[in-house]
Amino acid sequence: MQILRTPEHRFDGLKDYAFAPHYVETDDTEGGHLRLHYVDEGRRDAAPVLMLHGEPTWSYLYRHMIPQFSAKGFRAVAPDLIGFGKSDKPTERTDYTYARHVAWMSDWLTRVDLHGITLICQDWGGLIGLRLWAAMPDRFARIVIANTALPTGDQPMNDAFRAWREFSQSVPDFRAGRIVYGGTVGKLTDEEVAAYDAPFPDETYKAGARQFPMLVPDGPDNPEASTNRAAWQVIRTLHTPVLTLFGAEDKVMAGIDRVFQKLCPGAAGQPHAVLPAAGHFLQEDVGDDLVRHTLDFIAHTG
Repeated sequence: MQILRTPEHRFDGLKDYAFAPHYVETDDTEGGHLRLHYVDEGRRDAAPVLMLHGEPTWSYLYRHMIPQFSAKGFRAVAPDLIGFGKSDKPTERTDYTYARHVAWMSDWLTRVDLHGITLICQDWGGLIGLRLWAAMPDRFARIVIANTALPTGDQPMNDAFRAWREFSQSVPDFRAGRIVYGGTVGKLTDEEVAAYDAPFPDETYKAGARQFPMLVPDGPDNPEASTNRAAWQVIRTLHTPVLTLFGAEDKVMAGIDRVFQKLCPGAAGQPHAVLPAAGHFLQEDVGDDLVRHTLDFIAHTG
């Protein structure tokens, strides 16, 4: 496996992102290792809030939420998925599979050894994070599901997703910052757009970002469709408290919150919300609301 590592100077001077870096060497599944970066703020013995990003973002997405959780006494943890942020980036698209992303994050989670986790997951952070929950439910205290899904390929993808996937494969210059800009309501500054572009100096660094849309189980014969069905079988037995917080302006994920509310036993009676003026990247649009709802959820569920 050939690996690229984004030069550190690409991340110099990012506004509101002055967090100390932390790294774990994860098993690359081919006999080698990949360096995975994560933010880890607050007391190490405090209850962890684990924030998982998706496509094509990185832990910068949670820059305004991390200090709010740590200020309230929590351990705020936000990793960069392999292929994103400050984490290593295999160069070949075939290096990236759904199963490998889950394996990489499973290895990271067991090495960091978090317990009593409040998980906040969005986009691919949910496709991966919900698999971690199903595999290691004893590590999780509660789940906040935000603009994400756990697809099995048994239902067709909507037009918005198909349009996004077509764009992601055909656009000559895959610009992460402009993609995030387009997925927000409040829009980003030029400086913030540049911060989302920072992990990708050129197209050679973008194999993971390009490949992610093609890994979503979009039919019953997808390699991970049956694995997600098995995860759902576990999740439907778990009474871990579940809260859905979706953006009202997210067309790709519209209505999927109701699937979780129906199928997750721990979702019953919880104060689910669809947040106005929030797009797909609701951390940018309504990050303060996400923090407030999560803190209330933690207090309510003990």
